[in-house]
Amino acid sequence: MDYAASFLARLPRGKRSLGLNKLVSRIETYLSKEQVAKVVEAYEFGARAHEGQKRHSGEPYITHPVAVATILADLHLDMSTLIAALLHDVIEDTGTDKGEISKLFGEEVANIVDGVSKLDQLRFRNREEAQAESFRKMVLAMAEDIRVILVKLADRTHNMQTLGVLPPAKRRRIARETLEIYAPIANRLGINSIRLELEELGFKHMHPRRHRVLERALRRAKGNQRQFLRRISARFESTLSGSNIEARVESREKHLYSIYRKMQTKGRSLAEIVDVFGFRVIVADTDDCYRALGLVHHLYKPMPGRFKDYIAIPRVNGYQSLHTTLFGPKSMPIEVQIRTEDMNRVA
Repeated sequence: MDYAASFLARLPRGKRSLGLNKLVSRIETYLSKEQVAKVVEAYEFGARAHEGQKRHSGEPYITHPVAVATILADLHLDMSTLIAALLHDVIEDTGTDKGEISKLFGEEVANIVDGVSKLDQLRFRNREEAQAESFRKMVLAMAEDIRVILVKLADRTHNMQTLGVLPPAKRRRIARETLEIYAPIANRLGINSIRLELEELGFKHMHPRRHRVLERALRRAKGNQRQFLRRISARFESTLSGSNIEARVESREKHLYSIYRKMQTKGRSLAEIVDVFGFRVIVADTDDCYRALGLVHHLYKPMPGRFKDYIAIPRVNGYQSLHTTLFGPKSMPIEVQIRTEDMNRVA
């Protein structure tokens, strides 16, 4: 029996449904048994501290920090970050102080928990102040330990996942804050999975009607696009293979919030944006990137002014890729990103 199974077998039945099973199963894939045991100890401490407290949904409060820790476990964060995630609300919401956390779990964990608690106490009078001061305070916290920000982003992600139980006005306020403050921070840090989820959930709760309309339109468009996507992918793969370039071709999924933002900022109609096909071509090395670029330009005519070389001149965050837009079948725009495996991992 593995560690997770043996631990959960000893756990009282009433506590097995609080998400702990999933968390332990995730972390034992990359943490040592001793580290897993310490995370479990933090769970038990947090469960006692939050005992009797409920979320708006009526669930035991401990389900929230466990979910936050699980989000961070999916990113393979270290033991101290996971413990801090499990305890991130105990200073603010229980009688526990920083000294007690430091004594039991170390000063490193106590400082992260304290940093998250201080971020939670920030209050703003208006949107302009919120944006300016939030970024300022968060950058200061990040300078001490970036893990404070990571816990806060995971905390906001789970709160957004469970936002539906709140009144509409409160949902919109939290959604606006998420779109204007937290999603951009996740983007700046390069945590794409969290950024996308915060944007999608923020959009859904900020503009529920617009979200429904776009979701329906995108669902219809995907059905019509499958044949085009397969045909274009096959042409790319065949041409690259014929020129002895080993490549993986992926079609890129469009996200509702990015479609909505393009409609706003570029003044385009829904049809103009939905009917743009996105592809990613991943090759072995930089030379193959430029060879692949020439081949896709030979297959489909490139659009003037739509080529960007982020390999020769990377973005400030280190992102590298070739971007081009082509006139595809029936003049449908095809957006193509070409990069190496290493560049793709960084992206």
